[in-house]
Amino acid sequence: MVKIFVTRNLPGEAIAKLKKKHTVQIYPKDKVIPRKKLLKGVKWCDVLLCLLTDKIDKEVIDANPNLKMISNYAVGFNNIDVKYATEKGIPITNTPGQAIVDAVAEHTFALMLAVSKRVVEADTFTRKKKYRGWSPTLLMGTELTGKTLGIIGLGRIGTGVAERAGHGLGMKVIYHDVRRDKKFEKKYKAQFVPLNKLLKNSDFITLHVPLLKSTRHLIGAKELKMMKKTSFLINTSRGPVVDEKALVSALKKRQIAGAGLDVYEFEPKLAPGLTRLQNVVLTPHIASATIEARSEMAWDAVNNILAVLSGKKAAKTVNPEVYKKNNK
Repeated sequence: MVKIFVTRNLPGEAIAKLKKKHTVQIYPKDKVIPRKKLLKGVKWCDVLLCLLTDKIDKEVIDANPNLKMISNYAVGFNNIDVKYATEKGIPITNTPGQAIVDAVAEHTFALMLAVSKRVVEADTFTRKKKYRGWSPTLLMGTELTGKTLGIIGLGRIGTGVAERAGHGLGMKVIYHDVRRDKKFEKKYKAQFVPLNKLLKNSDFITLHVPLLKSTRHLIGAKELKMMKKTSFLINTSRGPVVDEKALVSALKKRQIAGAGLDVYEFEPKLAPGLTRLQNVVLTPHIASATIEARSEMAWDAVNNILAVLSGKKAAKTVNPEVYKKNNK
């Protein structure tokens, strides 16, 4: 039986399927696994099933020369040294299912609505018994209908956001990506624009890019100054895409109207002053936290493992070139 080490308990019944065929060891605590425990687990196992919160670098990969694969329970994989794993002939898989696309797209709108409608402020106001009766000027917010939505990063989630914005809320969609997609433009009546034009013309800006060298601090002080004073920034991608210190400054100065964040530059730590601001809505990296999405992710992670162990190429492989390398 193959030995599989799982760095956190996962929802659903997928792990039970693994246990029927293989020896599975799970780190029992519901928190990020300590480095020593991670290294110990990797040395023991044949297959590693890890999370985005686990740093899988050269040290971890070298801890077990016989490691067969790494199954990442996440869409992103910036936590793994993919290049080095590929050099070592180790397949890496991820979990970009449709349920997670829907979950993150929906959460993007949850943040957009919460910050523009001042939902959190209103909830706190009401709970503190400050509500004394209806007023025409009480906690006025901003409508989404008819506004311009700027999407940075047109992957599956960005497209899911565009679909909901254009077809559901009647928003005008503009986007920026490394590649232009004319089919997308035709389907959603969207317009491809340079980044600076998107920043200057959007009422809402939502980020859906992977974390790369080119996207780290993609939104910084310079970019925030380009945005409208009435605009909102939403980030459900990766924290370091935004210079959080610069964002706090912009929110304090009311350079922009507000922000909705699900991810942070130095997770789980937040930039000083962020929690004291009323014009930002903060959620703890839960955009994909739906029963449907998290269960589907678990099944994807497990099915990826079972495919590789049976000698097949996993459908959701991050480094498919590794199969060619291994067949040489």
